[in-house]
Amino acid sequence: MNQDDIAQLDFSTRACRIGTEMTPQQEHSDPMFLTSSFCFKSASEAAARFSGEDDGNVYSRFTNPTVRAFEERLASLEGAEACIGTASGMSAILSTCLSLLSAGDHVVASYSIFGTTVNLFKNTLSKFGIEFTFVDLTDVNAWASAMKGNTKMLFLETPSNPLTEIGDMRRLAELAHNNGALLVVDNCFCTPALQLPLKFGADIVIHSATKFLDGQGRCVGGAVLSNNELIKEKLFPFLRSAGPTMSPFNAWVFLKGLETLEIRMLRHSASALEIAQWLEAQAPVTSVYFPGLESHPQHDLARQQQSGWGGVLSFEIAGGRARAWEIVDKLERFSITANLGDSRSIVTHPASTTHSRISESERQLVGVTEGLLRLSIGLEAPKDLIADLARTGCFE
Repeated sequence: MNQDDIAQLDFSTRACRIGTEMTPQQEHSDPMFLTSSFCFKSASEAAARFSGEDDGNVYSRFTNPTVRAFEERLASLEGAEACIGTASGMSAILSTCLSLLSAGDHVVASYSIFGTTVNLFKNTLSKFGIEFTFVDLTDVNAWASAMKGNTKMLFLETPSNPLTEIGDMRRLAELAHNNGALLVVDNCFCTPALQLPLKFGADIVIHSATKFLDGQGRCVGGAVLSNNELIKEKLFPFLRSAGPTMSPFNAWVFLKGLETLEIRMLRHSASALEIAQWLEAQAPVTSVYFPGLESHPQHDLARQQQSGWGGVLSFEIAGGRARAWEIVDKLERFSITANLGDSRSIVTHPASTTHSRISESERQLVGVTEGLLRLSIGLEAPKDLIADLARTGCFE
């Protein structure tokens, strides 16, 4: 099937069919190639594979059919020309930065990104002479003011973690391109089922496949998507040499996750909206952060960029850490873990977990207060989750 024919297929069809190549065994499920290396028919074929003259398999650090199937399927869903799978979401970010940036380059990033990403930028990549400036995600003028002659990249999450702020991708893409920079968007919260950053001008899309792409909290992985030039000429050589590689087994699990991605994301979104509306009506809740609420500051922008609201919300409870921890400890139908995007609902206290390694002043700047809780809404009945929240007695 050629690319034009594939482009005509619906999202759900591509999620089930793209990337699968049946072997002579005629299996109906995606095959799993659990091998470290591949054999060659001759010395000349081996030489051609190593030189790149032949595109066939060489070594699973950088060529594996199961990983390639995941890459092709996700690229089709995102509307990207190419994709590389990586060992984790953080290795996807690291690979992107080390492949495209050099000492002396400058990056403008949102304050409102995952705490570990902040640490990677400030404490690791900065040691290699890469400069970072952090700005308010929603203030395009702040992004413009932070631009320098050596700015090579703009980096953001939209919706952001954990306050679900929305970045204006079209305007930020225009700003980046007018200054010779790339726009990199972490699409972890929405996935391609609900949002396509490349359509709004993004150059690169990042995923933590660990989250909604898997959908059941089974495996760790990541992905980077872009055009053929950036992926094949910049990121693939880094992957081949440095080895932040996705395992074939994990790739197979993610392939299965992609098959149900659309229906899961629609269910996550609908349930999260119902729970956000309930929380907003509770007196001890001072703020609810969810793009589907009309009270959300960027609700209209989210409606323009997203086809659904996503499955993650945050809320602020009066009483600070003591009351927030009381809720966490009393909940029975929410798992206490720092992951998100699972079929089972999750509660997280960001200030003491995901954002605990950034300073208190930085947490205050991005709105991660002691009374903030993040909920990743799973596939349970929303009425049961609401009943569990009410049962804690903390919302009366």
